[in-house]
Amino acid sequence: MIMRIWRTRVNEARAAEYEEFAANVSLPMFRSHRGFEGHLFGRRGGDCVVVTIWKDDAAADALEASARYRDTVDRINAAGFLIGRSQVERFPLHGDVAP
Repeated sequence: MIMRIWRTRVNEARAAEYEEFAANVSLPMFRSHRGFEGHLFGRRGGDCVVVTIWKDDAAADALEASARYRDTVDRINAAGFLIGRSQVERFPLHGDVAP
């Protein structure tokens, strides 16, 4: 399994808009992809993180190559509540895996 971590910053005055987008746009998009195993959304002030779990690297690659993912990225960038550049990291999971 692969843990995919997306980090960004959000304008705190627009954090509610960001959280609504995450719940109503990003999450359904993730769930539509084969190999999606779960997610965590976190925010501390303007610092945001989205952790998604994928069956394998091929599933995470397919996400990033999909038109629906690219459209979601374009939409969140155009919304104007993100600050600066976002970062993505991947790690293989080991040990116990949370449900």
